[in-house]
Amino acid sequence: MARSLKNFLRLVKIARTLARHDALFPLEQLDVAPAVVGLARLLAKGAMDPGSRDKRPGQRLAHALHEAGPSFIKLGQALATRSDLLGDEMSADLSDLQDKLPPFPTPQARAIIEEEFGQPVEALFSSFDETPVAAASIAQVHFAVTTEGHEVAVKVLRPGVEAAFQRDLELMRWVAEMVVMAKPELRRLKPVESVDALAEAVELEMDLRFEAAAAGELQDNFMGDENFRVPGVDWQRTARRVLTTERLAGIPLDERGAIINAGHDPEEVLKKASDASFKQVFRDGFFHADVHPGNLFVLESGAIGAVDFGIMGRLDLKTRRWLGEMLLAFLTRDYRRAAEIHFEAGWVPSHRSVDAFTQACRSIAEPILDRPQNEISIARLLGQLFQITETFQMETQPQLLLLQKTLLVAEGTGRTLAPEANIWLLARPLIEAWMMENLGPEARIRDAVEGIAQAAVRLPKVVGDMEDSAAMLSQGRIRLHPETVAALKRGNAAGGSVFWLALAALAGAVAVIAFS
Repeated sequence: MARSLKNFLRLVKIARTLARHDALFPLEQLDVAPAVVGLARLLAKGAMDPGSRDKRPGQRLAHALHEAGPSFIKLGQALATRSDLLGDEMSADLSDLQDKLPPFPTPQARAIIEEEFGQPVEALFSSFDETPVAAASIAQVHFAVTTEGHEVAVKVLRPGVEAAFQRDLELMRWVAEMVVMAKPELRRLKPVESVDALAEAVELEMDLRFEAAAAGELQDNFMGDENFRVPGVDWQRTARRVLTTERLAGIPLDERGAIINAGHDPEEVLKKASDASFKQVFRDGFFHADVHPGNLFVLESGAIGAVDFGIMGRLDLKTRRWLGEMLLAFLTRDYRRAAEIHFEAGWVPSHRSVDAFTQACRSIAEPILDRPQNEISIARLLGQLFQITETFQMETQPQLLLLQKTLLVAEGTGRTLAPEANIWLLARPLIEAWMMENLGPEARIRDAVEGIAQAAVRLPKVVGDMEDSAAMLSQGRIRLHPETVAALKRGNAAGGSVFWLALAALAGAVAVIAFS
């Protein structure tokens, strides 16, 4: 009861902020807390933001969430991936929600560093810039020079941010639970699971050692690649609330004029960025999921440099295969195959009509693919696919939602950088080569051999379990139903033959693998 009252009062406070910006429509559409909506309107009366009238709904919601604080900025960024719920325009508006806040005092940053390492800042850095170069909801960044003379960027967690996020996420989970109870039909959208996923992501973001590990993994994946740079981590100056990395100097990826003036070809830069994105998503299944221009730079060498690895996405090999085949099906306008992939992947229930879904795929893709090549947006196509979830009872795929949001931002940056180019046409040869390697005849043979090898590894345990069961049966420690005993006697000869034939086949397969 106390929890509900506390959350109710906090929800009213947040709703009042939404009301001030004329952005109460999410709560109104859910229709689970009409009393909160009414009270919020009453409390906001006379305090409305005068600029709200001229803004689109998504822009009003973005401003309200920014005012509500760090946790709600993160919520807005998460909602930007849900074009299935909000539509393309509102998702795009929320994608523009900047994770920027006023910096906290530098003496507090110094105190956190000294507390983490148990020594003065001067013992770690020969110089430490007093003015932060960036300040976001979770941390802010200062440039510094180590005592060894290396230029670095030092990221410091905001004071008290863990407790604030925990309180706000508890409210979000409570609202999600109310939505499921009041509207069971919305369970398929997984609101509670979505909040839990956000909580897990934020928890990882607030331990900067995890971000350091992500940077290290991405750097390993691109070892030797001259076109994509990830700053090295200074592990001796990294802890839970402090992350120190090599400083990269470059031009933000959306500053086309500055990139040209520096002697770089924008289309070549875009190709490098496109190749790097493809390798992250398809080759490695581990991708930078916060690719706004402030996190990507063109270095003096022409390479792409990336920073800020707090939000990363993962895709397993099976999902990558489905995704790659689906993208190629759409790009070649093979809508039947695009539809079949959704059923094979289990994204659409098997009782739905493949023919009807094929028609839906065509209706979504044709208006997008019929545009000039440089305007084709796979991110928009994926977003519209997610919007037909209710019609075909598709389950939400969180990993694809995060990817779709990432692609949306990447495409927007790409159009700013090289308006006549398209990242998908640039990456298509890589996708086709990857698909041949992972779905062609050789890949299928390799998968079959690996399956047989895994079965062979499990075989001794299976045989051992059968021997143990036989011993227990002969000792009377297992009692079988009389009908089961009779069936076993009738099928003994045939059953035994089948078992030994299977065993021989596996042994032969192991031999082939061993000597091939």
